[in-house]
Amino acid sequence: MTGWPEGVGRRVLEEVDSTNAEAARIAGSLRGPEWILALRQSAARGRRGRAWANPEGNFAATLAMRPTESPDKVALRSFVASLALFDAFVSATGRAEGFTLKWPNDVLLNGGKLAGILLESAGSGGGMSYFAIGIGVNLVSAPDQAQVEAGALRPVSLLSETGVRVTPEELLDLLAPAYAHYEAQFTTYGFAPIRAAWLERAAKLGEVITARTTRNEITGTFETVDEAGNLVLTTAKSRHAIPAAEVFF
Repeated sequence: MTGWPEGVGRRVLEEVDSTNAEAARIAGSLRGPEWILALRQSAARGRRGRAWANPEGNFAATLAMRPTESPDKVALRSFVASLALFDAFVSATGRAEGFTLKWPNDVLLNGGKLAGILLESAGSGGGMSYFAIGIGVNLVSAPDQAQVEAGALRPVSLLSETGVRVTPEELLDLLAPAYAHYEAQFTTYGFAPIRAAWLERAAKLGEVITARTTRNEITGTFETVDEAGNLVLTTAKSRHAIPAAEVFF
């Protein structure tokens, strides 16, 4: 997988408030999928509106698109993006050891959080006017443990864990073709091959983890991810398919 994918836009900005916010602004003019990379962000954010530390040298990009599938299928592209990130990191470092995927949308390195994915969309009536896959990667530096919520995994950087220095533009040039490869699989064959590939790289599969939803907390064995992308945990009493949660282990 080399070379920039055909038909995909590439926009590199010196500075922007947020690449996901920029995706929303340009959505109406999109003629095809487009990657937006910011060398600096002034208002980066993570899941649930949390601030995302993004010092210069780290990676902040968004893939903006206008998909036509149902929202539940579109959201499965978080798994597509996770696989693409995994492959990009392997290409950048020459090693697969230590990289794992944490449900629903994080990439880990040596057990610490290296990258996060944030999905955003807009639309009505079951359709989407645009869809954004925001990706943040600690390429050269990571936040202190004190800066993350209690119980969260320690943040790590690619440089600190591997000694490999990669620029944001270099990573984008690895990520875009990797994403295009898995996107073609997804649109041609559906979620099944994506799901299988993701599970091969899953962190803590078969182990006991905790999923915290807005209503409750479930601790059980991580059995699988089902055909809808739900996290499946088994406990002594029952089997739970969880569509959205924060995962701790």
